[in-house]
Amino acid sequence: MKRKKSTKAKGSRLKAIAKWSAVPLAVIFVITNLQVLVLRFFDPPSTSFMIWQTIHGKKGSRQPSSLAYWCKLRDISPYLRKAVLAGEDQRFLSHHGFDIIELEGAIKDLARKKAKRGASTITMQVARTVYLWPGRSWIRKAIEAYYTVLIELYWSKHRILEVYLNTVDWGTGIVGAEAAARKYFHISCKNVSRSQAAALAAVLPSPHRWSPVRPNRHVQKRKMRILKDMDKMPLL
Repeated sequence: MKRKKSTKAKGSRLKAIAKWSAVPLAVIFVITNLQVLVLRFFDPPSTSFMIWQTIHGKKGSRQPSSLAYWCKLRDISPYLRKAVLAGEDQRFLSHHGFDIIELEGAIKDLARKKAKRGASTITMQVARTVYLWPGRSWIRKAIEAYYTVLIELYWSKHRILEVYLNTVDWGTGIVGAEAAARKYFHISCKNVSRSQAAALAAVLPSPHRWSPVRPNRHVQKRKMRILKDMDKMPLL
């Protein structure tokens, strides 16, 4: 008899826990969906990465706390649009936020103890930059995956690429395509040439170590590959 009462009491406690945990989870779900839905129509004044760096960055850091420039996708050089697709996410239009082919390759490389390859899509990078914080924990990766799904659900590919090009880190104190074009080539991003676009895309894996105007051998090699692949990329 006591055992039945104990089981019943345990079941009641579990139901109570489930009931109370459902409320904050529902609130989080609504807030995160609204976060993503709003940016479908409005340009963000800053990103979570920029805010985090402002709060936790080193004293005297030159990283901006807000986005100085915003360019519509149509006002960004078509060469630059193609170059970032060629360098960062060649299957951008065919996947829904996760590039399974690249993920499988990354897993195989990890199993063979080869150098790690990047498997982040442009959508995943946008989720990370706009909504999350720097880090490599599994919790952050799970949240990144969640935001990636929401972005692909609410935004068009056109919007995703536009937000990416305006929020991507292109070096210390340089955020977005317009800031990068002005800093490195002293022109607007709409006037970036084919060669300049490939150079800018080539440094994106490590923009704080590599320079598009003073490229090392590795960057030059990446630039040449990007130039070769640009013609295969769609123009959004």
